[in-house]
Amino acid sequence: MSILVNKDTRVIVQGLTGKTGTFHTEQALEYYGTKMVAGVHPKKGGETWSSGMESAAALPIFATVAEAKEATGADASVIYVPPAGAGAAIIEAIDAEIPFIICITEGIPVADMVKVKAKLEKSKSRLLGPNCPGILTPEECKIGIMPGSIFKKGSVGVVSRSGTLTYEAVFQTTNAGLGQTTAVGIGGDPVKGTEFIDVLEMFLGDDETQSIIMIGEIGGSAEEDAAQFLKDEAKKGRSKPMAGFIAGRTAPPGRTMGHAGAVISGGKGGAEDKIAAMEEAGIKVSPSPAKLGETLLEVLKG
Repeated sequence: MSILVNKDTRVIVQGLTGKTGTFHTEQALEYYGTKMVAGVHPKKGGETWSSGMESAAALPIFATVAEAKEATGADASVIYVPPAGAGAAIIEAIDAEIPFIICITEGIPVADMVKVKAKLEKSKSRLLGPNCPGILTPEECKIGIMPGSIFKKGSVGVVSRSGTLTYEAVFQTTNAGLGQTTAVGIGGDPVKGTEFIDVLEMFLGDDETQSIIMIGEIGGSAEEDAAQFLKDEAKKGRSKPMAGFIAGRTAPPGRTMGHAGAVISGGKGGAEDKIAAMEEAGIKVSPSPAKLGETLLEVLKG
């Protein structure tokens, strides 16, 4: 089983005709036939997009997300729109009641995301991102920019704020022979849709996810919140073996580490506090991202 996406997920692409959208749509189509069903562009409705792949049919382009959803039955949308227009693109997908929206775009103004967040909270949609690598269920569905070649179908759920360390966790668990159920990159921006707790809740409820890797970053309180959630769930008898890591653990106070959300301020958000909270919740924190697979194996072996 997987969470959020599977082989039946039907995906539209906002920003399909741009260079980034084209490249990653081609990659998705090549990955076990992920069902990319249409593109959206306000000035190119009625046109078609061809990937250049002999095995892939041309995709229709619609002027609006609502039209694309009605015509294709899409239940997900991935957004590659540039920063200035990405917030509006997310809101358009929310207004069209797309159940699952994945925004890859980096650099969306915080003010735009505050508007998105307010709209999202009153909607039926779930947003992953922005500034995230997306989501991938091995051998079923790839949405976003994760490299499919490192994945292997298996038993580990991966959730991470860091894009590159998502790949590292996947690579490590593949090499360890464990494989993955689903990998979810939630992104590191301060205002975003899906948080650690949301994904952990789904992994705890997924029978095929037998263990979990959670990768956090300095800044904010998401990791501490997740740790408290895990402690509360453990009291109810819901827990799974977990390994984790905190990126930027050696960053000096006040410095950013790759993401707009990774900022230590007011003496809060530091790596050591996060590590302590995670360990208190029963997560074995790896000393290095290169040892995530090894650390999880140690946990599984008791």
